[in-house]
Amino acid sequence: MATFKKKIEFRGVGIHRGNLVRMVIKPKQTPGIVFRRVDLDKNFDIPAIYSNVGETKFRNTTIGDMAGPHVQTIEHLMAALMIVGVDSAFIEINGPETPILDGSAYKFLDKFLSVGVVGAKPKRIVVKRDVIVFSKDAKKNVPMFERIKFWILNKLAGRKTDGFVRLSPNGGRRLSVLATLEYPEKIIGSQSFAYSFDGTKKSRDAFLKNIARARTFGKISEWETLKKHGMGRGANENNVIAVNATGDGVLNNIYWPDEFVRHKLIDAIGDMWTSGGFIVGDLVSFKGSHALNNLVLRKLFSDPENYEIVDK
Repeated sequence: MATFKKKIEFRGVGIHRGNLVRMVIKPKQTPGIVFRRVDLDKNFDIPAIYSNVGETKFRNTTIGDMAGPHVQTIEHLMAALMIVGVDSAFIEINGPETPILDGSAYKFLDKFLSVGVVGAKPKRIVVKRDVIVFSKDAKKNVPMFERIKFWILNKLAGRKTDGFVRLSPNGGRRLSVLATLEYPEKIIGSQSFAYSFDGTKKSRDAFLKNIARARTFGKISEWETLKKHGMGRGANENNVIAVNATGDGVLNNIYWPDEFVRHKLIDAIGDMWTSGGFIVGDLVSFKGSHALNNLVLRKLFSDPENYEIVDK
């Protein structure tokens, strides 16, 4: 179990509601990452664990009760926590979503590294058997109206919903991720990126240099749709890569031509940290999503034969 040496504070707007958020991350002496909504009348603890994920449809991971206390868009924060190995923290937040900052994991990670971590390495969750989930599996728990709506949106955008996420044994002590995107938009197209993390400084530095700054992205037309649903109000040119209406360019600058798929790596790593430990195995994400990331964890833990927990 590892935690921070001292408390850490972040301030910024939430990407969806656009409200200013104050988030304080405090050292914790018991296992687990737990959020508390301090803006509510009662104190509700919201564990950041895969079984407590309540929503993924708006391209983010939300924990808690969607009709009650919850926290949205935890994935970038969770990715940074994994890279520094923190599996124990108490997070006070005065709103329903984490601050988006620059739309990546970089600012979280940069501050975490400056503060420092104390404690032992997190437990390892070693994948023992192949586990795979498909896009069709993610649709099963979605109401028919929502399925039809997303089918129409994907049809109009020219996107096929044939993605999958697979966890496999690799016989090592690392999480190796291969992420692939296939978008009809010319500026994105087909992109793949691979990364392995074993907890060493070398692999942490590789994440910091090659992945951490990759920002979330979306089409400008989708942004308008989100705003109609009360979402995306905190998005701007500094925290989102905005793909233009024709799909052949962006309205702001990008760090790498394949920044889009590098951001998918951040999302996948952050979602894996909701497992409660360090997943050891190969993760293949083909046109993956937060929904599939959560489903593959639920399937992994549904059978004790799928995994082994190692505390050493």
